[in-house]
Amino acid sequence: MSSTLETRPLITRWISLRPHHGRVRAEDVLGGPLFVEPFSADDLPAIAERAAGVVVGAAWMQDFQLVRAVARLGLPVLVQRGHAATLEEWLAIADYCVAEGNDQVVLCESGTRTHTGHLALDLSLLRAAKARSGRPVLADVSADPSLAGAAIVAGADGLLLSPSADEEEVAQVREAVTLFSALAGHDTPATLPAARAAIDRVDAALATLLERRAELAGVVQSLKPVGGFAGRDMERERQLVARMAERAPRLGVKRLTPIMNAVIEAGLHLSEES
Repeated sequence: MSSTLETRPLITRWISLRPHHGRVRAEDVLGGPLFVEPFSADDLPAIAERAAGVVVGAAWMQDFQLVRAVARLGLPVLVQRGHAATLEEWLAIADYCVAEGNDQVVLCESGTRTHTGHLALDLSLLRAAKARSGRPVLADVSADPSLAGAAIVAGADGLLLSPSADEEEVAQVREAVTLFSALAGHDTPATLPAARAAIDRVDAALATLLERRAELAGVVQSLKPVGGFAGRDMERERQLVARMAERAPRLGVKRLTPIMNAVIEAGLHLSEES
């Protein structure tokens, strides 16, 4: 797999070279490589020169001649599932690329057209595609960026946004990637920068959870007959640490006890200050 596709979790934007979308622009990269969807085979030379990868769009995944031409560019290929395509039909497009000597194929779940006309991501199909193909699978959340977290938890290796995504949608997706990939991810970074990036995501999720815990601690203090440090329930705290040790056996009770004591005391101090 090309190094341009090894960043996990990946967020990327793609450009469709339909007449109203203009030319390939390298500055359209969004936290990841720039993928371009051709309008026809005539676009392929420009894509080969400027883009990091090519999108086989959901609307033309059955255009086998164009698929083969795309594969022969030697660039990574992102295959979007057609809105009515089965798993077998979707995976077959990756096989066409491999037959042309290009094994740099990433799949993208782009949704199924519902009776209301909207697109609904099929996260179970996304998981099946990962299991069957062994390839990275992205989720196209352009139609509903609020599904970014669900897609990451379901196992998506990255997210795809349309070129028209606004700053609020981009920020929403970035936040989902940061938080949910830290909670659900089981990747093993292979380089120091990748390891530090993974730690940064975990720290961001940890800070969010600690802030929420402090808020809830304040609620508890307001409901207790005796609040503050005088109202600490040491037996409950021991039980809390024991339950946490079941989830974090490598840390165990011995290491978790001082950590949780500091967390609890920070929440109590914050409650008193409030």
